Amino acid sequence: MSTSRRRLSGVVTSDKMMKTVVVEVTRTFRHPLYKKVVHLRKRYKAHDELECHTGDKVVLVESRPLSREKRWVVESITRRSGEPVGSTEQVQGE
Repeated sequence: MSTSRRRLSGVVTSDKMMKTVVVEVTRTFRHPLYKKVVHLRKRYKAHDELECHTGDKVVLVESRPLSREKRWVVESITRRSGEPVGSTEQVQGE
């Protein structure tokens, strides 16, 4: 039985614990009745083997319970905190 796991993307807000980071996931949607734009944010504790730091944009994947509050694992880091937004690796000297 091959079930796909849920994936969320968010920003690391705390990296002070050992092998655990707190990731804030923001969700924006339009309210079905009042048509107002609603911004929700939720914080997840995730297992971190990739050495994430505060401000990094990461992708979380659902996992089995690892502790009382950890049910997510950091799958990849999409952008480091000090990196410019639109740049990829640029060749120097050309």
